[in-house]
Amino acid sequence: MWTTEQFGTAHEGYVGAVLDDGTEPDPAYLDPGSGANFHKTREWWAYNGSLNRPQAARGRAACSCGWRGENEYAIDWHAVDIFTETFPAPEPLDDWRRHIDDVEARTVPLPTGLVALLDQLDSQLTNLAEEAPLAALKGVAALESMVKRVAASAAMNAEADAHTGEELAQALGVSPSDAESRLLRYLLTR
Repeated sequence: MWTTEQFGTAHEGYVGAVLDDGTEPDPAYLDPGSGANFHKTREWWAYNGSLNRPQAARGRAACSCGWRGENEYAIDWHAVDIFTETFPAPEPLDDWRRHIDDVEARTVPLPTGLVALLDQLDSQLTNLAEEAPLAALKGVAALESMVKRVAASAAMNAEADAHTGEELAQALGVSPSDAESRLLRYLLTR
């Protein structure tokens, strides 16, 4: 799975299976052994024709948000090392990265000064973590306190503005339920 720090599980990417007829197969359930919990996947490697599963003819970039890449890439099962679970071509990852760029472009923009300040803060704290880890920890504690306070204030103001779940989702680049959960989490930090 591919992820970004910014979007986390809202936009987990993977190479999905495409069958000969162009359809996407139903999820494959994987039995990890004893227990009632089964993992399910739509990843290409699970559709190798074994265990009564269909064999994928092609793979394409896919995202947990429901997005599917337009381009499909043929799978040569004779050349695949199924144990690595690594798709034999890099293009699906490139397609998913373009999707993430599109998601980012639709989110609410941050002021350029804030972006520069955040980059500077990241750089300074990263350097401090190596040079003076205790000072870095003190800085992180101050930052956590500030984030908690500002997040609660921003969430209260967003709630007062009566933004819909869709508006929140668009602004943050996540699903409406993820956006509403984030808003609620920030409100509860008050």
